[in-house]
Amino acid sequence: MSETAPIEHPSGLTVGDFTAADEPLRLFVQWLEEATRSEPADANAMAVATVDSDGLPNVRMVLMKGFDERGVVFYTNMDSQKGRELDANAKAALLFHWKSKTRQVRLRGTVERVSDAEADAYHASRSRLSQIGAWASKQSAPLESRLAFEKAIALYTAKFAIGSVPRPPNWSGFRIIPMTIEFWEDRAFRLHERVEFRRPQVGAAWSKTRMYP
Repeated sequence: MSETAPIEHPSGLTVGDFTAADEPLRLFVQWLEEATRSEPADANAMAVATVDSDGLPNVRMVLMKGFDERGVVFYTNMDSQKGRELDANAKAALLFHWKSKTRQVRLRGTVERVSDAEADAYHASRSRLSQIGAWASKQSAPLESRLAFEKAIALYTAKFAIGSVPRPPNWSGFRIIPMTIEFWEDRAFRLHERVEFRRPQVGAAWSKTRMYP
């Protein structure tokens, strides 16, 4: 997850004591900016939880590549396990854990695909080898050997030797639209701070509830 690219989110927002905050997206921006300065790597790393057709949960780490008032965005091969599961059941849960700040943020909500224009723009911002890798990798499918993967990389490197590398048709992004956002911060003796924001529908006002740790 070492690939880096600008994370799009609002800026210039500040919030004081997080338990006094009344708007979760502004608070998330503050915590993300603070974590970006303190985490040794990948402050935008997040766990994404989905469920399969049997209702069995799956969770994996990905990199957040966009954030605004609409939700949180990451990109993937749509034929991957998480891609298939999100297409079948458009709901997900996210977890950010920033050890350097002893903080966590949990988000749960519905999921939608990003527009082709958004996916094209992010694909164009990636390194060339990452673009080629998106073509070469049949993500989540069995791989007979590392050599087979390296051969696929070499094949697409030659295919796109001249000009730009187009976005694969099965590679795009998902946006998680949060309906609940929970902020957690460590306190001594496990007397942690925990605040949940919830809204009944997109565009509705957020309600805030302080929770037992």
